[in-house]
Amino acid sequence: MRRALVLALVLLAAACGRPGSPPVKGPKPEQLPVYRVATGFTLADSPTWRAARSRGHLVVGAKEDQPYLGEKDPATGVYSGYDIEIAKMMSASLGFDPKTVSFRTIASANRETALQNGQIDYYVGTYTINDLRKKQVGFAGPYYIAGQSLLVRKEEKGIAGPQDLAGKRVCSAAGSTPLQRLRRDYPRAQAVAYDTYSICVDNLLTYQVDAVTTDDTILMGFAAKAPDELRLAGRPFSREPYGIGVPRGDTALRYALDDAIEEHERNGDWKKAYDATLGRSGVPAPQPPAVDRYPPAG
Repeated sequence: MRRALVLALVLLAAACGRPGSPPVKGPKPEQLPVYRVATGFTLADSPTWRAARSRGHLVVGAKEDQPYLGEKDPATGVYSGYDIEIAKMMSASLGFDPKTVSFRTIASANRETALQNGQIDYYVGTYTINDLRKKQVGFAGPYYIAGQSLLVRKEEKGIAGPQDLAGKRVCSAAGSTPLQRLRRDYPRAQAVAYDTYSICVDNLLTYQVDAVTTDDTILMGFAAKAPDELRLAGRPFSREPYGIGVPRGDTALRYALDDAIEEHERNGDWKKAYDATLGRSGVPAPQPPAVDRYPPAG
């Protein structure tokens, strides 16, 4: 009965919102930056850009269930959040009106395949840059540095960090870096995997798992939506550089996106977008990380 009551209260709060809590559907359009579309831009060396130009718009992979990062309104189909704003900035710098971007929800486990098969032009969705993934796709950025953390129920007393996970059921997304780290570094935890973090959080609220682990940015959004039921436990225990995934051989596109990231950091768009989205969690914008222009794939 208590589990059902807790879930009902959380769902009601998500639908109606609490006084003083962040809005469920993200910022209003007038609170977001307006990105200047580059005129006369060409990127002939990029097959991805050429295909998009022929199509007339970009197709961008994203998440749809991460509050303040990448979230899709089921009523309107509109995507919002910090990663969505990063994707729109990139579109403007590549010469495409951000309003024309076609977002496509891609689960963590399918990101590399979607880029390799040409289903999407680039991917922006809490995508950690690492050497293993660089063998399959390319990365522009990073544009943000996160860290793996733990989300628990507010009354939880037995979990203060990853050292307390032995015997605990800990949920993360299938194919994600946090799940791999959990299994590798904390084998005494009982790892549970689902396609999305929202399912993990549902299971946490209904007492089917003891904790959810992923990047602190994602967990901050969930905790902000249900502050009376959820909280972060301990400090981040990893370094997660977020990058923009591109087809591996498209170095021209990757470098153009690197240029765009730096441009939007300089002109203030990066911070404005953060403040209007992820900054609503109460955590101020950090200093943006340095872009890593690594050499073309051999």
